Amino acid sequence: MIALKDAALFQTRLRARMPFRYGIATMTEVPHVILRIVFDIDGAAWEGLAADHLPPKWFTKDPNRALPEEIDEMLAVIRHAVGAARAVRAPTPFLFWRELHAAQAAWGAACGIPPLLAHFGTSLVERALIDAFCRSTGLTFEAALRENRFSVDLGALHPPLAGTSPRDWLPARAPETAFVRHTVGLIDPIEDAEIAAGERVNDGLPQSLAACIRFYGLRHFKIKIDADLDRARERLVRIAAVLGRECSAGYAYSLDGNESFRDPAAFAGRMRALIAEPGLAAFWQHLLFIEQPLHRDVALTASADWAVAWPERPPIIIDESDGEIGSLPRALELGYAGTSHKNCKGVFKGVANACLLARRRIAGLPSMLSGEDLTVVGPVSLLQDLAVQAVIGVTSIERNGHHYFAGLSQFPPEIQAHVLAHHGDLYVRSAAGWPRLDVRGGQVRLSSVLRAPFGCAAGLPLGGLTDISVS
Repeated sequence: MIALKDAALFQTRLRARMPFRYGIATMTEVPHVILRIVFDIDGAAWEGLAADHLPPKWFTKDPNRALPEEIDEMLAVIRHAVGAARAVRAPTPFLFWRELHAAQAAWGAACGIPPLLAHFGTSLVERALIDAFCRSTGLTFEAALRENRFSVDLGALHPPLAGTSPRDWLPARAPETAFVRHTVGLIDPIEDAEIAAGERVNDGLPQSLAACIRFYGLRHFKIKIDADLDRARERLVRIAAVLGRECSAGYAYSLDGNESFRDPAAFAGRMRALIAEPGLAAFWQHLLFIEQPLHRDVALTASADWAVAWPERPPIIIDESDGEIGSLPRALELGYAGTSHKNCKGVFKGVANACLLARRRIAGLPSMLSGEDLTVVGPVSLLQDLAVQAVIGVTSIERNGHHYFAGLSQFPPEIQAHVLAHHGDLYVRSAAGWPRLDVRGGQVRLSSVLRAPFGCAAGLPLGGLTDISVS
């Protein structure tokens, strides 16, 4: 039997090394929280960790709300999920998550909180539970999932998967490397010459797109666009020139529409014009997929019928619209090719989505599962997310936290030392002495992440962080 015994929430504020514009928001700093929960698992106490940013204007893209109000709401969502989890008693991690998911969904609906935001709290408790359970069994996340020690019932989430288990659909072995799909934000400099003297960052890490390619050996990219496709055309021509010049071994990219459009036919028309641009002819051959071009208010409505709006479309996936268990099946009905995974949307949900898409792929149907990012960073969140991405078979993962934040420089020295000691394949000491993500040849190595119980090694010291009330 599993029960929650104790919980604590720690917070620090992280300043970005440069502004990052995503959609309607520009991030310059963000709160980062680490949740520590002690679970009683079959009569013994086991600790589990989970962590994430509190990013305004992502869970709810409301231009009229103040940033502090949105941050307080995210904290309230976390605290309610922990409170709801205190009442749960379940024999397996999956059933614990299901009961918590139902309680959080009911509360969110009653309070007018969208599912994507409500289940951010669910996912943090879920991640801490997975970590504690893996520690209690001595199994890695990969082994526990393959052996179905979590008792995942795929059919309860997606009926076409009834009678199967995750190992029937997922890779036989998780890859030990993954491509970093580098984000090119809406205001990011493309060449060094564009950076004004007062905006240059002098921390030993690259800043422009061209410099990042040379420094990290990047080959995969995520390019953000918004509704101003005339500006996008000029910017894409410049980006294409840099990628063609710097990526001699080839490259691939995705386009992120940032929920900037409401009419699929209008978006399709604008994209056709972009695709016809003479200076971009070769560029489109490297496109992987387009992510969430339509606002979440319309993305899963009957008006978003891609077979009608854009029959010859490249793969299009949802991201922010993936707030509920039924979101992916609904998207597939409308002609989307798939969805994204990020742990903040739920681990077991992401596993089930990966299995459903694997089933479609075997049947010869369009199937796309991407790995995406909320500028996620270590020492916990990044590592847990990488562990799940690898196990469900995602090998091109948007990673941008290491670009917009200076490694783990803003965390206490004890945390920095712990990460370097236990994850020396994923992190390397920077010239300034703090750990930075070790991207080589455009890839990261995942061996230590896969060997850990759930991404991050046990024993992370949290004493240097601010303990805030979780109840």
